[in-house]
Amino acid sequence: MKTVTIPSTDLSPACIGLGSDYFGTQVPASVAGDLLDFYTAQGGNFIDTAHIYADWIPGTQSVSEKTIGKWMADRRNRHRMILATKGGHPPLETPHISRLSRQDLYFDVEESLRCLQTDYIDLYWLHRDDPRMPVGDMLDTLNDLVTSGKIRYFGCSNWRVTRMAEANAYAAAHQLRGFVANQPSWSLAVLNDGSVADKTLVEMDQATITYHHRTGLAAIPYSAQARGFFQKLPDHLKPRDRQLYWNEINLRRAERATHLAGKYGVSISAIVLGYLTGQPFVTIPVIGTRNEVQLRDSLRAADVNLTAEDIAFLADDNANLPS
Repeated sequence: MKTVTIPSTDLSPACIGLGSDYFGTQVPASVAGDLLDFYTAQGGNFIDTAHIYADWIPGTQSVSEKTIGKWMADRRNRHRMILATKGGHPPLETPHISRLSRQDLYFDVEESLRCLQTDYIDLYWLHRDDPRMPVGDMLDTLNDLVTSGKIRYFGCSNWRVTRMAEANAYAAAHQLRGFVANQPSWSLAVLNDGSVADKTLVEMDQATITYHHRTGLAAIPYSAQARGFFQKLPDHLKPRDRQLYWNEINLRRAERATHLAGKYGVSISAIVLGYLTGQPFVTIPVIGTRNEVQLRDSLRAADVNLTAEDIAFLADDNANLPS
């Protein structure tokens, strides 16, 4: 699998990252280990997790991180992995209470290091933002964590573009490191208005895309396959998938994706992910998978090189299929 370099870093992750939100729960640890083995055997080296993953399931705590940590310890391959995890998430039972203070971030980093059985994190994400909090306070803390060697680089997840720009402007003005990447919800599919209950989740919008174009900031999106919407059409969609993604825009995009899949002789998954990997700024989609068949299909996108015209065709909702 080919690698890409995240600008302003020496990190060269695989062009497709492996997500892990259900590792150790809906994806049992043994299956997760097999998926990680297969991913790395194909040249993958970029694992994305979060300290809070699976905490919404009663009786679990940081299970995803613990599953990955044990796998790396068993395989003795930490030095070959680029490891990303997230912290600073509000308590699930009190989402209105911010957890982005210096004390909170240091606590979460230390807990993640313990669960992951490592002494450093390659890419640390702030899992949420608190617009009431000065960006400088968080940037100062993150830079101190870099200086201490606990994290190497950092980025933001579910931040609005105005806050990202403010944070990186603060970093530049104070000769500090800034965000090296942004992790929004982003895929070929467009979410239906009001379909996401959690209003702290942030979807990629045109203003943010413009910011990425202008600055070259890397994007590492989650929900990169829109819960398999395009692959499941039309008969295997669950009610939740329909609620999120069933609309005329996405149905037309599905037709254009199917056309390109036939043109290039690849799967729908490869086109859906190729739409992201083909962006003019570094974009590394994070995939979610529950079995090797899904993983194998998704990783085929690593070999797909869509043209700028293909990317524009997929996203142009006025485009017609060739006759």
